[in-house]
Amino acid sequence: MINLLPPDIKQEYRYAGRNRKITNWVSAFLFGLIGIALIAGVGLYYMDNSIHNYNVQVAKVQTQLNKENVNSYKAQVASISNNLNLMVNVLSKEILFSDLLNRLGSITPSNVILTNLSIEQNQSAIDITAESTNYNAATQLQINLQDPNNQVFSKADIISISCINPKQATNSNYPCTSNIRALFTTNNPFLFINQGTAAGAKQ
Repeated sequence: MINLLPPDIKQEYRYAGRNRKITNWVSAFLFGLIGIALIAGVGLYYMDNSIHNYNVQVAKVQTQLNKENVNSYKAQVASISNNLNLMVNVLSKEILFSDLLNRLGSITPSNVILTNLSIEQNQSAIDITAESTNYNAATQLQINLQDPNNQVFSKADIISISCINPKQATNSNYPCTSNIRALFTTNNPFLFINQGTAAGAKQ
């Protein structure tokens, strides 16, 4: 079949066809953008709605917790915890005096008598006042106190020793008076809190 149309008309038809294709592509592209915009808008709407719902739920839970007085329970738990810590701290320094006196009696030299015992407020040391027959007996008491085999004191310092004429002393048999400060060891068996450990060691 021979196309007898003039060249100008042929060219116009050709351009018309191209324009139609471009128009179709542009229309498809615009529809695609509109579709993407719709999908994004719907997604944002649902996301915003979900966030709002979660915030409402959180507010309800917070209100319920406040009604149940959770803060009061937290304060009670904190108070109990503080009391337990205080109890442990006190018991860790509590001295079993009956056992301690027995041990002191066993390590005191025969020519020395104990006249006064004073525990410091923090109970880390004890001040001992003793009377002895002579100066050497007083120093021997200090040596016995800090003997590591006794497991009671880590250190014992002589604060003072004074000896007077036996005739002028209140007790003529013990004319020397000494003051000694002894530091307790942290693992000594006469601390209340160490009783479990000491009992286990004996077994």
